[in-house]
Formats: sequence, structure tokens, C-alpha cells
Amino acid sequence: MTSSERWTRATADRYDAEETENSSAAVLNPTLDFLAELAGDGRALEFAIGTGRVGVPLRERGVPVVGIELSEHMAAVLRRKVDEDTLPVTIGDMATTIVPGGFTLVYLVYNTISNLLTQEEQVECFRNAARHLEPGGRFVIELEVPPLRSLPPGQTAVPFDVSERHLGFDTFNLVDQIEVSNHFTREADGRYRRGNSRHRYAWPAELDLMARIAGLERERRVADWDGTPFTQDSTKHISVWRKPT
Repeated sequence: MTSSERWTRATADRYDAEETENSSAAVLNPTLDFLAELAGDGRALEFAIGTGRVGVPLRERGVPVVGIELSEHMAAVLRRKVDEDTLPVTIGDMATTIVPGGFTLVYLVYNTISNLLTQEEQVECFRNAARHLEPGGRFVIELEVPPLRSLPPGQTAVPFDVSERHLGFDTFNLVDQIEVSNHFTREADGRYRRGNSRHRYAWPAELDLMARIAGLERERRVADWDGTPFTQDSTKHISVWRKPT
């Protein structure tokens, strides 16, 4: 077991409803195009597959997908969409769980590597990806660039969403590289539901070193799934590392 926080049944049941924008064709299609091209004629393994927001439509495109998921509740929501024979899912953590066979693609989207709260566990995640990859296969991560440039001296919180139904603030522990996302979500009756989640942020260069430790080589880094060049002003990155042949 890793330090990842386990998703509860209540959170899993409302997850898809709260991610409708990120599940739209406009947002999802570039992701699927990117991943399907890298998978080629091989199989893809999704770490932290969740409710299948990416894995299910990628499977519908003809890419054989296998998933690893820590939360049984999240996997249960996925199972309402697709059966086990079509998209197998193993319950376990993404740093140590092993599934049979080799893959041309292992991917980890939507900042999820930050759910591992120590550097050691994040390194093990890279090693686990390399363990599953066939020679020449790729490991892909989508991750935000730590937004510390918006944190003035003496300030501990940065808003990331201020809208009618949701208020979101990140707080930072700069010593341990821990970011806590605090959410205040307005319910239908007008009351606000409070929640938070902890994440370990990591810089792109730090991930490159983790990849080298795992025997992977960086092949590409872009700012989004459309392939926009990555610059010092990019707020996130899509990074691709390759297992040497």
C-alpha cells in the first residue's frame, strides 16, 4: 500500500457528474488521439484508471486497455460501463501492483502521480511503469507545473477556481513539496460541501531524473495534448519517456 488517499464510495459516485467538462469530446479527443498513436498495435496500461474517463473511450477506439486502480469504489463505477473481459482492472496501487503481459504504452493522466505523497513512491511508480513496458514502449504522464510563481512571500494559499458553484484553494508545504487542494462545492440546497486532497508536487526535471533511475529516456514534452510547445509559462505538461530497445 502506498500513501495515496483512497477514494470513498460517495466521492466515486459523484465523480463523473463533477467531471463532465473534462469528459467532453472537445477535451477528451486530443488525449485519446495522443495515447492511441503511442499505443500503436499494442496494449495500454492505465495507472489509476478511476471510473474509466480515459480508459473506456480509448478501448472503444480499438486499443486493448488494462487498468490498475486503488479504490474499489472507483473501479465499481467503471464496471457499470464495461465488463471485466473487455477492460480488466486490478485493484492495487500504481507503484507496486503488477499485471500480466507487456505493454507498448503505460499512462498516468490528470495529475495522478501527485497522489503518491513521497518521492520514493513516485520513483517506484516509474520503475513499475518500466517493468510493464515492452522495449521501445512509452510511459506518459500528464501533470501540472507547480504554481509557486503565484505564491507571494508570506502567502500560503492560492485560488485555482472561483465560480458560482465551486471555490478552490491550494495550500503549500514547501519543505515536503505537499500541496493540499481545498474544495468548497455548492450543493442544490445552497449548502457548501467541503473536501480536500493532498498531493506531492514535482518539477518536470525531477520527473526526468525519476525516469532515468527507472531506465527510461525522455522522448518528448509538450504543454497539452494538442502538442503545444512547452515553455516557461506552461501551466502543465505532457511528458513521454521511452524504454530503450
